[in-house]
Amino acid sequence: MSGQKKVQVTPRNLKLLVQERIYNPQLRKNLSRATSTTLAKRADVVADFTQWEEMRSAASEIKDGVIANLDTYLEQFEENAVSAGATVHWAADAQAAQSIVYQILRDCDAKLVVKSKSMTTEEIRLGHFLEEQGIEAVETDLGEYIVQLAGELPSHITAPALHKSREEIGELFAKKLGIDRTNDPEALTAIARDVLREKFLQADAGISGVNFAVADSGTICIVENEGNGRLSTALPKTHIAVMGIEKLLPDMQSLTLFLQLLARSSTGQRITSYTSLIRGPKAKDDLDGPEDLHIIILDNGRTDILEDDDLRESLNCIRCGACLNTCPVYQTIGGHSYGTQYSGPIGAVISPSLLGVEEAGKMPYASSLCGACAEICPVQIDLHHLLLHQRRKYIERQGGNPAERLLFRLWMMTMKHAALYSVSGLLGRLAGTIFGGSNRTLPVPGWSKSREFPAPAPKSFKQLWKEHGSER
Repeated sequence: MSGQKKVQVTPRNLKLLVQERIYNPQLRKNLSRATSTTLAKRADVVADFTQWEEMRSAASEIKDGVIANLDTYLEQFEENAVSAGATVHWAADAQAAQSIVYQILRDCDAKLVVKSKSMTTEEIRLGHFLEEQGIEAVETDLGEYIVQLAGELPSHITAPALHKSREEIGELFAKKLGIDRTNDPEALTAIARDVLREKFLQADAGISGVNFAVADSGTICIVENEGNGRLSTALPKTHIAVMGIEKLLPDMQSLTLFLQLLARSSTGQRITSYTSLIRGPKAKDDLDGPEDLHIIILDNGRTDILEDDDLRESLNCIRCGACLNTCPVYQTIGGHSYGTQYSGPIGAVISPSLLGVEEAGKMPYASSLCGACAEICPVQIDLHHLLLHQRRKYIERQGGNPAERLLFRLWMMTMKHAALYSVSGLLGRLAGTIFGGSNRTLPVPGWSKSREFPAPAPKSFKQLWKEHGSER
């Protein structure tokens, strides 16, 4: 692709983005190494629990209960958060959330903001918005900092720079930070830490996401491994937390279960290095913490998902990224091929609702429907059936492909009539012999360039049964 113009990273360009990346051997190597390592670690720590499946079922039931009574839990959370001293804001969409954040930062005369890792703020493109308003917004998670320097979207829900090798990161740091090139991970981490330390000390405000919000106490929970989340929320005088309406849990007892599921499913850890429970701004006797805590509760298409009975369970997602790690399609094409910050199976399910069918309606087709995503999901979301549901909605919206409808009608007729079935099998075997040969796959236009279409068997099952059935 050297010398050619890069394809714009948007879900509309799904096919072109895939073509741009599918033959990149370094990307495939990076993806394979990262996802296989995480899956192996996950398998080890999941083995701690003989009742793992029961834990998944319990978590699914808890989230189902919350989503079914979401209005009640949201009101309860708001009441308790306000009583603890927080200010709660409601944002219908990305533009509303951006405006609320900007007004808060204007009120405290903020010029520099540090951000901890947050897929929700990525969803609303908050960092880019603030930069356009003249406010410096620095990502402080190492992976997010890397993709910010590269001018890219995160390629994974929990590991934003998963697609890059240490050599690529070393080259990026040398170019952007003016340092001597190094590929040593410890050295690269130390360089980033030195740069970010000054940002933490100078920041006027900190912005975070929310992993979980506990309704019965008004507490928000943030989990991370680098300490940047704690620094972003405790050092600046103002803390702004942005959360989707689906982040709620009923109580602390539920939270303990979800923390165990999240750490094991996302990074293969028994528990993350830092778990911060924040209930209101700091009190008079507290040594650290923000003087003002603002919690922005974001809709941005989530109520549309809530109103779709077939799609509602996708709101149970805890953003662990396990479905990405196990997905053979994601492992082949990477996160940027999806064209948006939510990639993999869960991204393909929710993005058409968050971004609109016209923008992201093709994303559910980036799936083999193998079901591995549903098997690994810690809250038992039936992802591959939700992908089928979104495909059906897309076809209904687009009106379908006449040629495809004709082919399916012919297929249905063939499957209903034994004679037609036998003739089609005979023709298929003949075509395989003529065009594919005995040891080659059958070339199919639009298919065989990147996938194998197996050559038809030389004999049908019926023929083999006649020849060998009596021997059994």
